[in-house]
Amino acid sequence: MIFELRIVLRNLILPPSCLIILGLAGLLLVRRYRGLGTTLAAMSLAGLWLLSTPVVADGLQRMTEHYPALDLSRRVSAQAIVILGGGGYRAYAPEYGGPAPEYALYDRLAYGAYVARRTGLPVLVTGNGMEAVTMKASLSRDFGVQTKWLDEWAQDTYDNAHDSARILRAAGIQDVVLVTSDTHLWRAAHEFEAAGFGVVPAPADVWAPQDGGRLPYLPRPSALLESCEAVYALVAEGVRDLLVTTHLRHVVR
Repeated sequence: MIFELRIVLRNLILPPSCLIILGLAGLLLVRRYRGLGTTLAAMSLAGLWLLSTPVVADGLQRMTEHYPALDLSRRVSAQAIVILGGGGYRAYAPEYGGPAPEYALYDRLAYGAYVARRTGLPVLVTGNGMEAVTMKASLSRDFGVQTKWLDEWAQDTYDNAHDSARILRAAGIQDVVLVTSDTHLWRAAHEFEAAGFGVVPAPADVWAPQDGGRLPYLPRPSALLESCEAVYALVAEGVRDLLVTTHLRHVVR
């Protein structure tokens, strides 16, 4: 219940929900407070427009980028690969006859499988319930990579790290290749280091310059999604840093 409440609150206070709420508030106020209502509605539309443009989405994504792409031409000093859940899944996809990951999660799995094939390291997947089962199924079905360890109980990044530590310490593993989305990796790496791991960052979906055909100032649904993910990552990094500096990390996860 607490986990679900956190998800609802997070979605309400972050874009695009907060901008939609701002616009609705403006419409409700415009009859009685015309100037204030109009301003709030205009701010809502402007915010949605800006976050939906590729140029803003790219800028926000670059702000979250802390690690370069993993150089697999060199030896990787780790004993296992950990792939983090997140990004959505379908519990049943008719075309597959079983579960299937949504795009963001599929991207993590595709890159994790690529790293596994290049390094030969065993794989742990960590997620919540059916999400973890979907990850294991997709790795095997879509990429021919078998999952050695499965964590089905992680509800957030903190749990990802501490559940992985519990599982992998029993196998004598101290250093891991950590695979997750580029926007999520900074926070995830810190959680895994705090749990006692040596971390080799392996970001998926790393930002790269795009060609000029994207019409960077016109809204795109994909750009809005990228912007919202980047804003969440930036806010989460700030909150985590604040909790660490105030010694409340063990109280609020």
